[in-house]
Amino acid sequence: MSNLKEILESVYSVMHTMTPVDFLDIALLSYIIYVTLKLIRETRAGQLFKGISFLLVVYMIGKIIELKSITYILEHVFNIGILAILIMFQPEVRRAVEKLGHTKLGLDTILSASSNEMTAKWSPAIEAICDSCVELSKTCTGALIVIEKQTRLGEQIENGTILNATPSKELFGNIFYPKTPLHDGAVIMRDGMILAAACFLPKPQKEELINKKLGSRHRAAIGMSENSDAIVIVVSEETGQISVAENGTLTRDFNHDSLQQLLTDNLIPKQPESKKMRLPILKNRSFKTENTEIIDEKGNPEHEKNS
Repeated sequence: MSNLKEILESVYSVMHTMTPVDFLDIALLSYIIYVTLKLIRETRAGQLFKGISFLLVVYMIGKIIELKSITYILEHVFNIGILAILIMFQPEVRRAVEKLGHTKLGLDTILSASSNEMTAKWSPAIEAICDSCVELSKTCTGALIVIEKQTRLGEQIENGTILNATPSKELFGNIFYPKTPLHDGAVIMRDGMILAAACFLPKPQKEELINKKLGSRHRAAIGMSENSDAIVIVVSEETGQISVAENGTLTRDFNHDSLQQLLTDNLIPKQPESKKMRLPILKNRSFKTENTEIIDEKGNPEHEKNS
């Protein structure tokens, strides 16, 4: 009882001396820890974190019961462990930091162009994209269109061919026509313009977990959406199906109206005074990179078949 009383008195003394700044400090630290754990869970570092936690528990037990050999070895392991982790998991660390940079802080309205300017840039481009995807879908012509948002895609643009052209149904048709020089690769768009073509995209983080039915274009789309906040549109060469990849998730079975609605919602700022009707998106199925989870059109998970 005396020990419990001392603990309660210590807690009370600490709480009594805390200021609003201390509460803010604790809240920020808790949020940082939460975000860090969330990022760790989404990468291979999750298994490493479990192993490190186990070693920490062993080290604490060894300290308490004075296991000198284990304590000595683990102390030296921890001394070089942080550097080893940074070297071994450099890609994961880089992607985690980039993902933090994708977080929206509500400054888009201040830093981006006005709503009228964005509408002028993207309205004709969206119409051209949707018309082109529908035409390419009818002829089962494979296509890969990357729409750049906040994250700049300089690395991918450099390995392609610079066009800086106004988008049109005819231009997209010429670019993706089979056996032409620019058909193999992705088109990258910026500010409503076709900036580059024949661009190669990064591979997905967990390619082995992606549904085996998905081809190279769909995998490239997932990889690009994992490494940036871009919207990636894919037209299947086998089925003519139109799909969209965002944040590592591939959503399929788009038509002209549903694709136009999605692009409008993402690329053109909404004006508070105008409330637009949202068009229904029918028969969407999403393929996620983790465990290839399939979600039906009602948002309910279902078991994958023939995977």
